[in-house]
Amino acid sequence: MSERPAAETAAPATLDVDSLAFDEALAELQHTVGELEQGGLPLERSIALYERGVALHERCAALLAAAELRVERLLERASGELDVTDANGEEQA
Repeated sequence: MSERPAAETAAPATLDVDSLAFDEALAELQHTVGELEQGGLPLERSIALYERGVALHERCAALLAAAELRVERLLERASGELDVTDANGEEQA
């Protein structure tokens, strides 16, 4: 049984998670989950991928929350009342 080189057992660290745009983080998260789902990885590689996946998930969640806040601010009326709409553009109570 041959061992994998150290570079293959470490989590992908080419880009800092905090510097990724939403689409980049989501694509990397999907790739990471796919790799974990395939299985057959050494324990250390699995743990590193899982940690990276958690960080990517947190990045995506933070970017979505920031985008939601930006949209809410754009929808504020002059009176200060917030006009909240759902993704379909329908007003919510």
